[in-house]
Amino acid sequence: MLKKTALATLIAAASAMPLAQAQAADYKIDTEGQHAFIQFKISHLGYSYILGNFKSFDGGFSYDPESPDDSSVNVTVDVDSLETNHAERNKHILSGDFLNAGEFPQATFKSTSFDVDDDGEEAEMTGDLTIHGVTKPVTFEVDHIGGGDDPWGGYRQGFEATTTLNLADFDIDMSQFPEPMHSVELYIVLEGIRQ
Repeated sequence: MLKKTALATLIAAASAMPLAQAQAADYKIDTEGQHAFIQFKISHLGYSYILGNFKSFDGGFSYDPESPDDSSVNVTVDVDSLETNHAERNKHILSGDFLNAGEFPQATFKSTSFDVDDDGEEAEMTGDLTIHGVTKPVTFEVDHIGGGDDPWGGYRQGFEATTTLNLADFDIDMSQFPEPMHSVELYIVLEGIRQ
């Protein structure tokens, strides 16, 4: 969620910048510096949770602090970079029983809208998510973490986003498992470097 005060501060800061900085800009997601993360959490039989992440992905986003509704993002994930800290479990999740990474090696997300409410307190990003060869519209709750100059002469913006996916929507059959395992939570942090 975008807090009203954070949005107001960002707009005020943008108005004090040179015109080039206040306009919409494209950002490359900083995966090289490990300042971006795609993590997931799924129930384990209803007793605990399995936590994991995807180590390899890239993409970018566009952001204008004066017109945040025009923001967009495009991300591609290498599915076989999944890591849950258990080699056999990784192999099983990537197999044809679940993600079938051999046939569907990439997952993608391309935004279609970014909506900030009238009070500037909440933001939702909707887009097309493709997993397991299936594309569905998905909405993320988004929070702007911050933005500004970095120590290396660049300029950065950072966001976090969350959503919950019903795995059956992506033709991943979880019917043999307890109900709590039928959905997965995603937590994403994207820090981008202005290009």
